[in-house]
Amino acid sequence: MGILGFLILGLIAGAIAKAILPGRQGGGWVVTLVLGVVGAILGGWIGSLVFGGGLAEFFDIRTWLLAILGSVIVLLVYGAITNRSHRRV
Repeated sequence: MGILGFLILGLIAGAIAKAILPGRQGGGWVVTLVLGVVGAILGGWIGSLVFGGGLAEFFDIRTWLLAILGSVIVLLVYGAITNRSHRRV
């Protein structure tokens, strides 16, 4: 998968992760892209540890599920960090 495909995968996976999680998450599409790409990397790493294979082809369902799972995890961590910093102010 090329870099453009990976960026598109990250953007869509981040948007799906934001739709899955309840509540209002901050950030625009750039934050969604960054969180989605980091989530896709994390999901690929988790997939390589658990299933013996990470992200494969762009249209592979396993690739999308791993990217979305990783994006949900990254979004939960991001939400915990940003909510904690808002409470201190």
